[in-house]
Amino acid sequence: MSERHNDAPGLDAGASAVTSLLRAADAAARSLEEFFRGHGLTGQQYNVLRILRGARSALPTMDVAERMIQKTPGLTGILDRLERKGLVHRERSETDRRVWLCSLTEAGEEVLAGVDPLLDAANREALGRAREPLEVLSAALPRVENRG
Repeated sequence: MSERHNDAPGLDAGASAVTSLLRAADAAARSLEEFFRGHGLTGQQYNVLRILRGARSALPTMDVAERMIQKTPGLTGILDRLERKGLVHRERSETDRRVWLCSLTEAGEEVLAGVDPLLDAANREALGRAREPLEVLSAALPRVENRG
C-alpha cells in the first residue's frame, strides 16, 4: 500500500494527527468487521459479549451502553439480535421494572472462546506494518480519549 499524501497541506500537526488517527481507525474497523462477519457477529455484537463476560454478573442495559467502545443509539437492536441467537439473556430487574438486566449465556461464552484466540491475529492484520510504535500509541490514545 502506498504512503498517503498530505490531502490538506498547511494543516497543523494536531489536525494532521487527528486525520491520520481517523483514517487508521476506519481501516482497522473495516478489517475487524470482516473478521467478525466471518464468525456470524458484528464488531458491536462482539463488544457487547465482551462487556457481559467481563461483568461476571447481569448488567443493566444502560451500563452496557456506557461501556461500549463505539457509542450507539441502537443497543436495543444489538441485544435483540444477540438474544435471538441465544448468546445473551435479558430479564427485568425485580427491584426496578424499568431496568432490563443483560447476561451472557453459555452459548455466548462458547462463541467468545472460539473467537478470542483468533482475534489476536486479526488485530495484528488490522494494524498492518505498524508494530513498532504500538506501545507508544497504546499509551497515548487513552489521554486523547479522556482529553487529558
